[in-house]
Amino acid sequence: MTEHIKCLIVGSGPAGYTAAIYASRAGIDPVVYEGIQPGGQLTTTTEIENFPGYPNGISGTEMMEQLKMQAIRLGAEVRVGLVTKADLEKRPFTITIDDLTIVEADSLIIATGATAKYLGLPSEEKYRGQGVSACATCDGFFYRGKDVAVVGGGDTACEEALYLAGLCNKVYMIVRRNVLRASLAMQERVKHNPKIEVLWECQTQEVLGDDSGVTGVRVVYNSEIVQDIPIHGIFLAIGHHPNSELFSAWVETNQDGYIVTDGISSRTNVPGLFAAGDVQDPVYRQAITAAASGCKAAMDAERFLSQLHSTNRNSAI
Repeated sequence: MTEHIKCLIVGSGPAGYTAAIYASRAGIDPVVYEGIQPGGQLTTTTEIENFPGYPNGISGTEMMEQLKMQAIRLGAEVRVGLVTKADLEKRPFTITIDDLTIVEADSLIIATGATAKYLGLPSEEKYRGQGVSACATCDGFFYRGKDVAVVGGGDTACEEALYLAGLCNKVYMIVRRNVLRASLAMQERVKHNPKIEVLWECQTQEVLGDDSGVTGVRVVYNSEIVQDIPIHGIFLAIGHHPNSELFSAWVETNQDGYIVTDGISSRTNVPGLFAAGDVQDPVYRQAITAAASGCKAAMDAERFLSQLHSTNRNSAI
């Protein structure tokens, strides 16, 4: 028997859980499927100090657990499960969970997030959260006055390097090519920042560390000269991959795969379908902006369901 749900939220993290909190208070009985990584990317962050309301900081895992418990207390149903198939051709939308369970949803909030791209090095994985990061804004504060490295040569890498240069003693940019892919304005800012040193035609071979975390990075120049550079943190800025493939046959996305929403709303090109968090945000990618977009998605879903109910009631008269 197919289960019918008023508001289905796919994905957890600050966007999904906040959407669940607001949807619960609106009385639209949200059901959340947490996905492959309950709590989202923040569960890989050791400590968060830039989310309002936590003067002493909080671990990503603890914050997500608190958001989850708040959603449950207000009436949301949070389930373990991964969406493996979707049919958004008509409403109610048909969603398959773990290739077994089929649910129908009058409204759907996609909060599946985005996955940071990594180099694929075993040492990189070993020290993730102990000096390896994909977010300078999130973790840069912990390296105040220290030496760090940024991997990448695009606008994002330059932005990360410039942000870190305001905090750190020294910032190395590890760039594979002999030019930056960033805009000319961004290149000029990097070039004239005395704290940033660009390592041209350079590949990251290994992240070095010990029990305390990252202690250095081993790089290869021109495919032949190997050098170990002492640093305390390394930031990957080679892009993010939005987790939108499952829905892209119906939902409009941009050239990078991020779901396109209507203006400042969470509405997509499919009526009744809303997007929140990093899956639709290629710019900010912060916990606080994801939470805010989850709030918008729940409010948009509530308005949609109210209008749908009103239309159906009038049709029945």
